[in-house]
Amino acid sequence: MMLLELLQDMALAAVPAVGFGMLFNVPARVLGYCAVLGALGHGLRFLLLRAGVPIEVGTWIAATVISFIGVWQAQVLRAHPKVFTVAAVIPMIPGVALFTALITIQQLYVKGATQELLTQAIDSGLRAFFIVAALAVGLAMPGLMFYRRRPVV
Repeated sequence: MMLLELLQDMALAAVPAVGFGMLFNVPARVLGYCAVLGALGHGLRFLLLRAGVPIEVGTWIAATVISFIGVWQAQVLRAHPKVFTVAAVIPMIPGVALFTALITIQQLYVKGATQELLTQAIDSGLRAFFIVAALAVGLAMPGLMFYRRRPVV
């Protein structure tokens, strides 16, 4: 049952990866790689979440793996790494957490501040912020590790 859910998750993640690749004018010859990387990243995050890893850490690991594979694939295909990686991480954007935070903030405005609404708004907003930050840091990892010109310390 879990294998079927994993395959479904990966197939559904490949669709927006290709769609955003087309939106970003990615060459048609590499759209398949965008789909594979999007499916791989989302599938890896799915497995990590099932293993009990927090979503922020799972997202960071998946984005880092996608970024390293994208850099390697870019060298093979002689393309820029962001062609593969940016479209591939789009399916991992935290839409539910962002939507929940915005709806809760709107409820705060309409109904007034209550402890439950404040807690939910802060929790959803911070969760969305940390997931987006994990995506950004994961995408930047190869550049931070290999292409840095100055020493870290």
